[in-house]
Amino acid sequence: MANSDLIVKFWGTRGSIPSSMQPGEWSRHFEALIKGFFASGHKDPSEVAAYLGKMETPLVGGYGSSTTCVEVRSPRSQLIIDGGSGIRLLSERIMSGAVAGGKGPFHIYMTHYHWDHVIGLPFFTPHFLPGVQVHYYAVHPELESLIRGIFKKPYFPVPFESLPANIKFHVLEPRKPFQIEDMTLTPYKLDHPDPCWGLRVESGKASYAHCVDTEGTRVSREDMGEDLPLYQNADLMYFDAQYTFPELADKANWGHSAAQIGLDIAIREEVKQVLFAHHDPGASVQTIEEIRAQTREYYNWRIQSAKDSGSGASAVAWDFAHEGMEIHL
Repeated sequence: MANSDLIVKFWGTRGSIPSSMQPGEWSRHFEALIKGFFASGHKDPSEVAAYLGKMETPLVGGYGSSTTCVEVRSPRSQLIIDGGSGIRLLSERIMSGAVAGGKGPFHIYMTHYHWDHVIGLPFFTPHFLPGVQVHYYAVHPELESLIRGIFKKPYFPVPFESLPANIKFHVLEPRKPFQIEDMTLTPYKLDHPDPCWGLRVESGKASYAHCVDTEGTRVSREDMGEDLPLYQNADLMYFDAQYTFPELADKANWGHSAAQIGLDIAIREEVKQVLFAHHDPGASVQTIEEIRAQTREYYNWRIQSAKDSGSGASAVAWDFAHEGMEIHL
């Protein structure tokens, strides 16, 4: 981890349910890529790799199909945020020996327990390794009973009591920092119909703000109140952008937001970088690219308006996250 106090990797960026484009949609997507290759004057198949390599990853392979799972690594430890279907991919990496030698201990923080955030937990292989320590953390007092309920027939064939790993549960106090090795973690409440607790992770000089799932209904500093520190001066903020801004009116109280809301917060609170995710299960590559274009238009307007008024606005690096993306802080 040379020169990085934190590394954040996204193993799942979808929301609601694992989803991918249908085969016919992928066929049309690849047809467009092939046409673009030839339209650019290329003819030799040996040029394909270089041509695709110049394109942004999502424009070639999409934004991913797995639901929320984020890995945060510091020089001395590793944290997993949520157990969406993306945790299966992380589990494979762990079992290859790439993380903690495959032996743990492993630390999993749960923001909440909707299906898309727990569906991958039964496929996290360390649960089935004798003696391996798996620690669960959450603000919710019912943490243990909720996790036990996932490993239960008829939903899953292996009951919790049969898991050979050494599994421990830690109920956290809201907004009170706790320590895992060299990482300081502080849970803050998000705007979601069922209690959902985001997380600020700090190590060295780096800070990461996990803000999924949230509707962003509390926008002003006064309304955010004691949850405002989640966002302030974060090096990286991961923010919910499942919907377009116009869609929010029809989907009030659904617990998800739009990129424009996140940008407003980021600009005001001097966040350095924002990644938007929790992509809708019905969103194709083209759909997300359209939302991305709308976000770019809004961001440019915000920055220019600030310049014109003389009020000033901090520039924010932003993008839409895709599965497999890794950020060094």
